[in-house]
Amino acid sequence: MEMERVRVRVLPRPLIAALAGCAVLGGALMLLPLDRPDPAPAPAPGPAARAEMAVTGGVPAALPDLAAFIGDREAYVRTHTRDGQGWAQLGSAYVERGRRTADAADFPRAERALRTSLRVRPASGARNTEGLVGMAALANARRDFPAAREWGEAALRQAPKRWTSYPPLLDAYTGLGDYKAVRRTLERLRGLPSGTAVPAVLARAAGVYRDRGWREDAQAALADAAARAATPAEEAEWQYRAGELAWERGEPADALRHFEAALRLDPGLSSARAGKGRALAALGRTREAPIAYRAALAKQPSPQYALELGELYDSLGRPEDAQAQYAVLRARVAKERAGGVDGELLLGRFEADHGDAGSAVRRLRAEWARQPGLDVADALGWALHRAGQGEEALGWAKRATDKEHGGEVRSALYVYHRGMIERELGLTGAARRHLEEALRINPYFSPVGAPAAKEALDGLTEPGAS
Repeated sequence: MEMERVRVRVLPRPLIAALAGCAVLGGALMLLPLDRPDPAPAPAPGPAARAEMAVTGGVPAALPDLAAFIGDREAYVRTHTRDGQGWAQLGSAYVERGRRTADAADFPRAERALRTSLRVRPASGARNTEGLVGMAALANARRDFPAAREWGEAALRQAPKRWTSYPPLLDAYTGLGDYKAVRRTLERLRGLPSGTAVPAVLARAAGVYRDRGWREDAQAALADAAARAATPAEEAEWQYRAGELAWERGEPADALRHFEAALRLDPGLSSARAGKGRALAALGRTREAPIAYRAALAKQPSPQYALELGELYDSLGRPEDAQAQYAVLRARVAKERAGGVDGELLLGRFEADHGDAGSAVRRLRAEWARQPGLDVADALGWALHRAGQGEEALGWAKRATDKEHGGEVRSALYVYHRGMIERELGLTGAARRHLEEALRINPYFSPVGAPAAKEALDGLTEPGAS
């Protein structure tokens, strides 16, 4: 059988040459750059824009950025008086600046702005989660945890799928000692699509883990948060909190490393500077430690830092310097009270050790009735001990340290207080166990308390029944 012949039409040579030339030219044109300018890169956000992203995103902002943003929002709302979101952003920025600077004068400004936001965009009508979250954050900054719970729960009902609705509520439940609600709220938060990806959520989870005594989990969550932080100010905050965890573990060198990393990222983070002072004192660098504390107080005159520096001076045999800091503490608490801040817990702690123990008991009983957190239970137990009411004091100390009451946090201070109360009551064996535990948790937990724990242990030569 003959094979079928396929006829191929041969193109004329001139046409072949022309087509080949077109192909070569087309390839060359594909290799040549287009005669169009490249798009210009997007400009980096300025200070006000960075602070806006931080404030609306529920993360820390640097002080210079906050100042720029507050100026921008103040100018904006003067001409847009009915913009509820603008007022909410301004109020939230005031809260953040007041927290960062310990200037309680920002809190009344924040309240006026946030209430204006809620008035022009009522929560019962148009959605105004920003205003509700801002009010919850303000209440937490003032240590008014019942109000923070009320505002936070309202925000969560309105926007249960927004992760920024959850952190103020976690703080409120913690301040009220409602640890079951803390865990339930964290589980809901972590169940959101963004619940395991947002660095601020990881940092909040770390705080809950810390309160449960899960130190390794807390440390890992903070390391992840710092690695994923979007801005230097945010990373600085998570580094600072990692330093606090290291400090509580009794590792001052590691704590100092974190605090210094935080200060390199955000030199205005005074909380890290105070932490640095604490770590330096534990490392025996007692000339540098007061310098760090004074630098922190210059930018953020927190009464807590004044108390810490005063006790450091006491431990160094400088009573006049200590008394000067205690006077600063009293003045700052009074000034903060004018801004709506509840300073009763700090005053109670101070009075128990350095003033009128009976006054401390009265203050702390009232504080417990209003917001019964573990820190209040511990402080009240210690004040009762200092006032000579040891039997009742032990019940409060147990509440602060027993897991059945939620006392899972590994606090050297809490355990030290319990051990000293038991020692006073003649419970030698229990006292020895708890004083040893306090020094195992953190042998540097207080420049006054740690030496007192060691001295008490030296005197407990005969272990007794607990």
